[in-house]
Amino acid sequence: MLIIQIILLAVVVLALLRGWLQFKRGVSSATRTIVWSVFWLLVGVVVVLPETTQLLANVVGVGRGVDLAIYLALLALFFLVFKLFTKIELLEREISKLVRTIALKKEDKQE
Repeated sequence: MLIIQIILLAVVVLALLRGWLQFKRGVSSATRTIVWSVFWLLVGVVVVLPETTQLLANVVGVGRGVDLAIYLALLALFFLVFKLFTKIELLEREISKLVRTIALKKEDKQE
């Protein structure tokens, strides 16, 4: 096993432990914990058996396994950025409503 594989496996194990500790503390939901666990387990499989990416690339019709990994990573990043922007917009609306409500209550108290 190469040094990079050992380092990446350590990262995978730490990510899995962190996810399950967050679930145990009640910070993360069961669904979210399972989804992330499956993701990190798949990453672990790819780290230990890098030829799996080439097999999947052949099935999908991509030239190399590395290319497939990069495409999937980019898709995941774009999806996560989209979710973050959506969440930020929702939070901005909620903050605006809260500020309006507080301002109106202060206005009522001053009269």
